[in-house]
Amino acid sequence: MCGTDGCLIKSSSIPCATPENGPRDTSMTIVLDHGDPTMYESYWRKIENKCDITFNGYELLSYFANSKSLCWFLESKLEEEIKRLHNVVENAIVDDHYIIVGTGSSQLMQAALYALSPTDEPEPISVVSAAPFYSSYPEVTDFVRSGLHKWAGDARTFEKDGPYIEFITSPNNPDGVIREPVVNGDQGKLIYDLAYYWPQYTAITVPANHDVMLFTISKCTGHAGSRIGWALVKDKEVARKMTKFMEISTIGVSKEAQLRAARILEVISDSCLDPTLENFFEYTQSLMTDRWQRLRQVVMANDIFVLPKYPLQYCFFIKDFRESHPAFAWLICKGSEEEDCEKLLKGHKIQTRSGRKFGSDSRNVRISMLSRDEDFNIFLQRLMAIQRPTSDN
Repeated sequence: MCGTDGCLIKSSSIPCATPENGPRDTSMTIVLDHGDPTMYESYWRKIENKCDITFNGYELLSYFANSKSLCWFLESKLEEEIKRLHNVVENAIVDDHYIIVGTGSSQLMQAALYALSPTDEPEPISVVSAAPFYSSYPEVTDFVRSGLHKWAGDARTFEKDGPYIEFITSPNNPDGVIREPVVNGDQGKLIYDLAYYWPQYTAITVPANHDVMLFTISKCTGHAGSRIGWALVKDKEVARKMTKFMEISTIGVSKEAQLRAARILEVISDSCLDPTLENFFEYTQSLMTDRWQRLRQVVMANDIFVLPKYPLQYCFFIKDFRESHPAFAWLICKGSEEEDCEKLLKGHKIQTRSGRKFGSDSRNVRISMLSRDEDFNIFLQRLMAIQRPTSDN
């Protein structure tokens, strides 16, 4: 809105009424092939205006942030709230790491590849990840054909001598499994993608303490549209190179997005510490638990599909044992290797992502567990209705 004091932009956690938020046409295809975290909307609606933030027209004009961070465009408020949230949840060590902010974790993946790739090698460094791996890794690695790095496939079959970079996604996307490095080599550089290492998805068993760790607000809080991610980096030279990548590609990251993200993280930390507030992670963990229980009931009833099982682990955040409830369901169709699970579900108006895109086979599909309630309920109804065709004898 514009007034006598200049132009004000009011950022609210509650979305405006749009056709997309209206009643769902139950005859349409349910799109569950991406991880758009609209499930979280219910929490942010409940807290109403606690995340509102207003900017004056004369503010945030400079390229430079008001901090002394090595990442010169990182707002000090966001840096403060990132450190605070990790200390509250105890899912990562932050004290001896540099913080680099990016436009989501996708940009930080590219920045980390750039920073870790040697510039004096005759060939691009090989980049690997254990299958099933995040489907975007091959494209992120090879998209610009930089000559510094190239995708080399499944880490389990990688045997080339020399330096390499390994992505370790833990919990893994797509199957939710806790991961460790796979390649047995002493020249590897590791990037830990910890987008899902939050209490609503998995037990927090130990504070992560790796050389390069990537996080994103989209999977932590559901604010994918704000496009904010951050890296925790031990080595100063690697952090400097990652910052340079951001400087050259986008000259920093939106200050408005950073400050909105800072306010959201502040509200989440407060909810964990103040017993009068509804704890964000307890609320979202309850949602995930309910969805997984209902999905498992449907899968057991139709006897066509299989879901992974996850062990009970002690979570230091909730102070109890718990089972993982990943952001994605790694659904497996029973049958031969030629079974096409994506095609089967598409025939019932359920759009998923084939296991082939994750380095696996067509019997597997990845299904988002983060859609709105209405879509998730329709998905379960359609999944329950699927029956395997019987052959005539």
